[in-house]
Amino acid sequence: MPPTEEHPVHPASKPDTRTLATVAHTAFFLLLGASLVRFLLRHPGEPRTPWILALSITLALLYVLGPALGAAPTARRLLWLGLVVTTWMVLVVLAPSFAWCAVPLFFTALRTLPPRAAIVLVALLTGFVVIAQLQLAKSFDPNLLLAPPAVAALATAVFVHMERQAQAQRTLIDDLIRTRRELAATERREGTLAERQRLSMEIHDTLAQNLSSQQMLLQAADRTWDTDPATARAHVRTATGIAAHGLAEARRLVHDLAPPELADGAGLAEALRSLDAGPDIAVRFHLEGTPAPLPDRVQSALLRIAQGALANVREHSGARTAALTLSFLGDQVVLDVADDGHGFTEPRTDADGRGHGLPAMRARVRQLGGTLTIESTPGEGTVLSAAIPLEPAP
Repeated sequence: MPPTEEHPVHPASKPDTRTLATVAHTAFFLLLGASLVRFLLRHPGEPRTPWILALSITLALLYVLGPALGAAPTARRLLWLGLVVTTWMVLVVLAPSFAWCAVPLFFTALRTLPPRAAIVLVALLTGFVVIAQLQLAKSFDPNLLLAPPAVAALATAVFVHMERQAQAQRTLIDDLIRTRRELAATERREGTLAERQRLSMEIHDTLAQNLSSQQMLLQAADRTWDTDPATARAHVRTATGIAAHGLAEARRLVHDLAPPELADGAGLAEALRSLDAGPDIAVRFHLEGTPAPLPDRVQSALLRIAQGALANVREHSGARTAALTLSFLGDQVVLDVADDGHGFTEPRTDADGRGHGLPAMRARVRQLGGTLTIESTPGEGTVLSAAIPLEPAP
């Protein structure tokens, strides 16, 4: 099946498609030039010569316009194919030696039209070739009657086989990509469950036990406060020590949950500068305004948003470059992620819940009282902007 908007050409099959198109274009112009030279040598000075020259030039110009219209069967593409075939037919009627230019047109028809319509057009072109060859022959030759249909059938069979192979390859690649994404999602879910189990065990073994011990000690202190103040105070002191230990454990848990890029006192700017989107995408970082201390949860949220946005750029945009901009605007901090990818048709606002990873980004921003906006224009890339308000400095 020829590639259409519903069945796009997969990137893996583009080199083969370009090679076939190059060979077909080269063959067409070689056959057209050879046919014209043959006519001029065998029919010098004939009255139809200006018409042959004009039609040959017209056919060449029309054929050159073909690649600019794409391979999808749009109205302009179909009109162009009709003009090419009509011009070639008139040329063959005037000069049968141009008949073999039909062979590259076979591939053009097969690439442009649906299979059944393409086969009908190939049969029509083949009939013209047979008639033209019989006119050129001085006597009846069975090869001239059988050779053109055989060549047309072979060319059609080869093209259909290549298309089916390409479709099978596209289907296989799509299945592999889908399987890889499902496997990654499963691994993320398993990792999330494992992390939840680890945290529940940590909280049970540390914070919950500490709180339980504090409760028992404070209850014991309350019972003995009037009868044995010294013992009650000892219970309170012990509970205070356990509370201090629990606070240290809580801080350790919070530190372990923080992004590793922000560990060891690394700032948000340094963490953003170290991000990348894969080997095929260049990532640049810009810092604007006077940096101000940011709460840990704000730094963590902006870093996660940048990582998610770069993952979307890598997987969906087809971009070559991406830019991260961190702006300190006094009362708010803004993170912009821009790429030069293909974009999409409808800009997504903060109320739009579609898109890979976008709900998580919006949830992070919403928890901090901020806004997330996305602007995109087809062919001009996408800009994601996360703005989070900051508390005024005392």
